[in-house]
Amino acid sequence: MTFGEQPAYLRVAGDLRKKIVDGSLPPHTRLPSQARIREEYGVSDTVALEARKVLMAEGLVEGRSGSGTYVRERPVPRRVARSGFRPPNGATPFRQEQADGEVRGTWESRSEQAEASVAVAERLAIRPGDRVMCTRYLFRDAGEAMMLSTSWEPLAVTGRTPVMLPEEGPLGGMGVVERMAAIDVVVDNVTEEVGARPGLAEELLVLGGVPGHVVLVIQRTYYASGRPVETADVVVPADRYRVSYHLPVK
Repeated sequence: MTFGEQPAYLRVAGDLRKKIVDGSLPPHTRLPSQARIREEYGVSDTVALEARKVLMAEGLVEGRSGSGTYVRERPVPRRVARSGFRPPNGATPFRQEQADGEVRGTWESRSEQAEASVAVAERLAIRPGDRVMCTRYLFRDAGEAMMLSTSWEPLAVTGRTPVMLPEEGPLGGMGVVERMAAIDVVVDNVTEEVGARPGLAEELLVLGGVPGHVVLVIQRTYYASGRPVETADVVVPADRYRVSYHLPVK
């Protein structure tokens, strides 16, 4: 294969992708069978199978048990607006994760004490095994699951305080900035890193999707005078949402 030449399975996948995008293969249409692909493109069964796998991994097609592979309906991407710090009024976990004031949503949560993993400990600047409060959220927009978030707070900061449980107590549900302020911890900085990866089976089960679908992961950390006081992984389906940032100009 010379430089710049694509493998056969990618060329086949590219042609089928073009037909899906331009509407030649509309949603709910059955993808040509493996034998048809082999005959039409003059390729082997292996190449035909790999081309179908590519389209499935991209979320363009889905397999239906005993029926075949069909073109998926492509949703119109909606926006998840981010702004770092939230406005002082209407502070809720949903507002913390979705800065667009026009969007109204609900959330469910569950908190439990845990030991910090190596990765979480590094993000919180604590030792692996140190105790943290782990809170898992499921956010819904108009009843549809749209976002997952897993948050970790070091109990060295919040333990034995009224804000130890993020969703309980006098400031339950008020979000990181307000809760920390209540125990004289002033959050003055937040960082977010956005990446993408295949969704985990348990994530796709909740958010909707098939194995191989890509999710966006926003890794967020709040700081107070340089000390991390909360870190979280926010997960959204990449085929249904775009992350939009609104950053103030100083």
